[in-house]
Amino acid sequence: MKQKFFFSPLSIGTCYYPEHWDKTLWEEDLRRMLSHGVRTVRIAEFAWNKIEPREGVFDFSFFDEFLSLCETLGMKVIFGTPTATPPAWLTQAYPEVLNARIDGTLLRHGARRHYNYNSPKYRELCARIVEQIAIHYGKHPSIIGWQIDNELNCELMEFYSESDSVAFRAYLKEKFGTLDELNEKLGTTFWNQTYTAWEELYVPRPTISGAVNPHLMLEYKRFISKSVLSFAKIQADILRAHIPETAFVTTNGLFGNVDNHDLEDTVLDVYTYDSYPNFAYMADAPSDGMRDRWWSRNLTKVRSVCKHFGIMEQQSGANGWNTGMEAPAPKPGQMKLWAMQSVAHGADYVSFFRWRTSPMGTEIYWHGLLDYDNRDNRRIRELDELDSLFGQIKEICGEDYVARVAIVEDYDNQYDAELDVWHGRLVRSSNDGLFAAMQYSHTPFDIVDVRDDFSAYSVLFYPHPAIMTDETIAKLERYVSEGGTLVIGCRFGYKDEYGKCPVGRILPHLPFAGVTVKESTFVNPDGVKVSFGGRLISANWYRDVLEPTTATVLGTYTGDYYEGEPALTEQTYGKGKVLVYGSTFGEEREILDYLGVSEPFKDLIVCARDVEIAVRGKYLILLNYAPTAQICCLSSPLVCMDGVVGTVVEGELELPPYGVKVCILA
Repeated sequence: MKQKFFFSPLSIGTCYYPEHWDKTLWEEDLRRMLSHGVRTVRIAEFAWNKIEPREGVFDFSFFDEFLSLCETLGMKVIFGTPTATPPAWLTQAYPEVLNARIDGTLLRHGARRHYNYNSPKYRELCARIVEQIAIHYGKHPSIIGWQIDNELNCELMEFYSESDSVAFRAYLKEKFGTLDELNEKLGTTFWNQTYTAWEELYVPRPTISGAVNPHLMLEYKRFISKSVLSFAKIQADILRAHIPETAFVTTNGLFGNVDNHDLEDTVLDVYTYDSYPNFAYMADAPSDGMRDRWWSRNLTKVRSVCKHFGIMEQQSGANGWNTGMEAPAPKPGQMKLWAMQSVAHGADYVSFFRWRTSPMGTEIYWHGLLDYDNRDNRRIRELDELDSLFGQIKEICGEDYVARVAIVEDYDNQYDAELDVWHGRLVRSSNDGLFAAMQYSHTPFDIVDVRDDFSAYSVLFYPHPAIMTDETIAKLERYVSEGGTLVIGCRFGYKDEYGKCPVGRILPHLPFAGVTVKESTFVNPDGVKVSFGGRLISANWYRDVLEPTTATVLGTYTGDYYEGEPALTEQTYGKGKVLVYGSTFGEEREILDYLGVSEPFKDLIVCARDVEIAVRGKYLILLNYAPTAQICCLSSPLVCMDGVVGTVVEGELELPPYGVKVCILA
């Protein structure tokens, strides 16, 4: 993965909607932003009508005036293409551009993202407005970057319009060539689903039980991703024909049914993410101990796509729509904490959503840095603190996150786990367990796509890859033979690339693991554990009873009819080894301890479990997610940044409630 654009220096931005405010506020707002460290604004992603108020009639006077003010004051701009909200005149004239429910009911004008990617008419009209904008503003000195659309696949990541069915048929025909090949690969003989004409194929439609061909559904998810990439590429290609090489092309968010790695590699210059950790405190959110720490996993996924990314929308105030989503305001310190959480995981640009809370529309409860009253508040004070700290650590831009451990993911298995409730339950359980184990043991980790290079990591976890291709197996074999350690969970390698279970395949399908499966079963959590190293560790949801051929048994089940049967094995292979675990991974750290990768910074600093430790280059970042002060014990003095000057700290370092400290490593 070669990144094409890097933010530098570390800086702050905000999202601003000049169309929402009287023009008399613009200059005051921009000057006020600059006084608090905001150097960039994102604009225009929902403002199609301001540029094309009627079909084919273009008027740039509104944004000409605003951009002229930005240029005068020295404010930089990220300009959004406005294709996330087609205007009323467009959807009225061309209803075929609308997305639909699975039953075919059109999703009408009145919200956002109500279009479908595959409508030829919508592509034509989007290309036209993007080109007009790019011609007019492409060389504007204030514009440093361009955002394509807004949050691709947000709200809905499934598409059921007539245009989508037409495009899906074309996708299937190109991939399989003949109906005989499609029928064979997708197992359509089951339940008499065999197709005899391409016109018989559709995107999913309602069925009597909700059940549909899972192999066709897997292709449907791949098709949606292709549609997103194709739609985004139309805009990116137009922009690049008119903007300078120094201006970047991005999009924001990280949503489902999109191969984000492919999107980054083939369409974008840099990725940006929208980070809202207070979603973890919504009324219906699970009350587990991880809460906002879960956003560290989300940010790790973003880092997998783009090692040095930006935050286009960073949590500032309370969140909610008048139609739902009630998320509380960040507590004192949390806004700064969450911004630094983003930086700790690879963000080199942080843009807060939004400058001022909207007094109108669906997002009247989605609070910004300022409230309706427009007065300074504690969030503005935290913004000032963050600006001072950014000034001290601005050289962090381009510094890599340090991790020796990685979790392997791939889109085929991600899509399959969303379709297959057996597979999905295992993946969710292990994702939760591994993340908690690594967070609580202060073990930094990366997420890597199966197509990426593994050589930087001493340990790889690949929890439950039901789909394993020969290419993947060969790549894992090379990694292990060259000295890597692979840890793999239950139920892997039992499906082919179409999600079918080949007859006669010996499981688990990993020839160099030195183990097969004697028996397996899905279970409800029932208290059965695995005895390993004198401790008991979790074994939830599934049990593979392993049968070693050449592997050594490290752990055994403690109950039920498989009492004493192998549950964890180890096989030396070449210079490395493979561990196979017959269940899902829990939050216990025993496997990490056994492999010698937990607490990699313990010789330097020891922290309580409520504190996350991250290292980027020479910067050691400590994040306290607790409402109480936490003490970290230092084995040697460290220079600690406090936003003004560096202070040498010895012995103990106190982190205030929801506090952040950045130290310099020698």
